[in-house]
This record gives sequence, structure tokens and C-alpha cells, in this order.
Amino acid sequence: MGAADIVPGVSGGTIAFITGIYFRLLAAINAVPVALFRDLAKGRVRAFWQACDGTFLSALLAGILVSVVTLASAISFALAEYPILIWSFFFGLILASVWHVARQARHYRTALFIPLVVGIGSAWWITTLSAGQLEPSAFTFFAAGAVAICAMILPGISGSFILVIIGMYAPILAAIKSLDIGILLLFMAG
Repeated sequence: MGAADIVPGVSGGTIAFITGIYFRLLAAINAVPVALFRDLAKGRVRAFWQACDGTFLSALLAGILVSVVTLASAISFALAEYPILIWSFFFGLILASVWHVARQARHYRTALFIPLVVGIGSAWWITTLSAGQLEPSAFTFFAAGAVAICAMILPGISGSFILVIIGMYAPILAAIKSLDIGILLLFMAG
């Protein structure tokens, strides 16, 4: 998921969906606010940990962080030097996710055709947008983090591509490469 989150156009949520952990991830994230007030605020750390599937979330977050930090330079290099191979690989992942989603649909109804066309049209429209350019500031790093995490959790929506569109991909990737803790904390706080 971490490697996918770095590449514009590829969604970590899609990888979670393909690997079969997506619904467990959503359930764990959804349990955090309730468990925070119900258990952790009362000092029941073990109950909090179990309620929000802490072992799963910790392992997943650790894997994402390690892969983002270690692969940021490698993926940047690969995208610059071997773009066709890398984009072909990630396009294959996207096709696999489409196939996986299509397999799970039990019944195809004509009512589903309209959202399908709207989704395809929206995806195409997003690819035609030119990249914006926000001035890097504390607020823009925070806001970029908020927008990116919303996109990264949804299968099919690339948080990195959203960062490209708003012009914050290069500054965030530079902060990851240089381990600029201040910028990274602002981004993660968002």
C-alpha cells in the first residue's frame, strides 16, 4: 500500500481491496473514535487496542511508513528512467482491481450503468486537469494531508494524483526524501 500511495494514479485503497484487507481496514479505522472515548479515555488500553484492531493497524501503518520512506527515491528514479515499465505494472494492478470488483458483483442491473458512466467520465475528466500550483506553507501542507488521506483510503482514487493536481506532490516527495520532519508532521496531521 505504501508503494502504491507514492505513485500518482495508483491507489493504496485499491491495493487494500485487492489483497482482501480493505473492509478490515475500514472497520478498524471506524472503531478508533468510539474506542478512544469509551476505552482509552478511561485508561483501558488493552480494550482500546482490541476494539480498534491495534495490531493490524500498527503493522499496516509501519509497513506503509517503511515502504514510503524507503521507496520514495527508488520510485522517483524508476518513474523517471523506466516510465513505460512502471506505469504498465501499475496499470496492470488497476486492471486487476477492476476485475476483482466485477467478480464480486452478484447481479448487474441497468440502474448501475449510470454510476458506471459517471465514474468513468469523472475519472477521464480528472486526467485532463492540468496541475495546479499551491504555494507551500504550513496550511497547504496540512490541507494537502487532509485531502490526500481522504483520497488514499478510497479504492480507485489516488491520493498522490490528487497531490499532483493541486501542485503539492513534488514538495511532499521532497520532504519524504529529505526526511523533513516538520513538513511531514504537518502533512500527517492533516
